[in-house]
Amino acid sequence: MKRRYSTRFFLEQAFKGLTRNGVMSVASIAVLMSCLIVLGIFSLLLLNINVNLDKIAELNEIMVYCEYELTEDQIVEVEEKIKSLDNVGKVKRITKAEALQTMIDESGEYADLYSDITPENNPLCDSFEIIYEDMDGTSVYNLESQLWEIEGVRKINTVYKIAKTIDSLKSGVMLVFIWFLVILFIVSIFVIINTIKLAVYSRKSEITVMRYVGATNGFITLPFLFEGVIIGGAASALAFACQSYIYIYIEKMAANEMQMITVLPYTEVWPLLVLGFLAIGILTGVIGSVASLNKYLKY
Repeated sequence: MKRRYSTRFFLEQAFKGLTRNGVMSVASIAVLMSCLIVLGIFSLLLLNINVNLDKIAELNEIMVYCEYELTEDQIVEVEEKIKSLDNVGKVKRITKAEALQTMIDESGEYADLYSDITPENNPLCDSFEIIYEDMDGTSVYNLESQLWEIEGVRKINTVYKIAKTIDSLKSGVMLVFIWFLVILFIVSIFVIINTIKLAVYSRKSEITVMRYVGATNGFITLPFLFEGVIIGGAASALAFACQSYIYIYIEKMAANEMQMITVLPYTEVWPLLVLGFLAIGILTGVIGSVASLNKYLKY
């Protein structure tokens, strides 16, 4: 009569194997945890970049700065020409006095640095905040070209350009992110393979005896598979704890000191972290175990 072994039996065998090779087990968990933390950081970074890009895209705004030496009549003429252009919804003039006051208000304790500036020596210029209606890229570029043709315009800033620049940066970050993760993933599997390899070697005689008495491949391999799952699960749990602490800290800092940046609430991202870390951690552990078993259990 065949004896049936429970999952508990195989788990006990797996923990014994991990205990025998404690240093390598800890190393496997540490390397895989590092890989998962880096994965989480880059993933959350890209997720928040996308959110902020969408937010920027909604700010259909162009800032137009006038030449410094323009008279009041010339500035009014520039404003009228801007209002006459297609795709212009709203135009707000910001005088150089208003711009200076905004700088002073935002300087806080350093406001005294501007105490020597008078209306006569104000180094700023008048500007116009333009809200455009059509957010299509071609229409924005056409409007920008028309604004440059207006005499007296010195500088133009468009949020659309900033969004495009950030989008290009995101593509570069994504490329680095993918290659870095591939390298870490390979290193993690390599370390786990070596951990399982040591466990197999230390139990080589035991495995040989089990083969002689008719033990199936499944009976021999299951404890090692459980070892890989335990390594992946432990690394996932530790990585999730570290990642959560880091993200909550950044979220609080952004709320207090970087109001211009939108950071997704932790309550929205933690389910993704849990599922992602568990899936990748356990998958890596199983792959490492299978690869090691295929090579070292062929006697």
